[in-house]
Amino acid sequence: MMATWIQGPAATFIEVSREGWNKGVSILHFLGGSSIDVEGTRAIAQTKMTISQRAEIDGVACDIVCTGRFYDFFEKRDDCWAIVLRQPIYEKDRLDPIDPGAVLKLDADLLAEFPEGYRHLAYAQTKIGFTVKRDMPMLKGSAVKLLYDDGAAWLAGKPLSR
Repeated sequence: MMATWIQGPAATFIEVSREGWNKGVSILHFLGGSSIDVEGTRAIAQTKMTISQRAEIDGVACDIVCTGRFYDFFEKRDDCWAIVLRQPIYEKDRLDPIDPGAVLKLDADLLAEFPEGYRHLAYAQTKIGFTVKRDMPMLKGSAVKLLYDDGAAWLAGKPLSR
């Protein structure tokens, strides 16, 4: 699992997610439509998704919403399809105080440090103590082009380059 705040095997992602939940971290995912390209025992699935995170930022309770796609590398092993790698593509996001009357002043310099596709999500995650990966694929750019190239290579039978 590749995410802004953790990159590693599924078991590690599940463990760290549980630890975060027990500490009050609230992150939910909504999944939408999917398209899947299949070549033999391999597939690439793209699924629309929205990440919703609630966090307190400088004393103000906020909701952060990030829209994008999960780009999943699948392989059929022993008659069972399974995800080999999940890479989110972050397209756009926003941050809103839960109380519409609350005043939230973001640190403009810190906010500007993060990539546009997940800028507010990264800001919030950094404020609550996560170290955020800053070169994730977004709607445009070299990282998403590399991901698409990796997907084409995967479907052609080549090993993952990650």
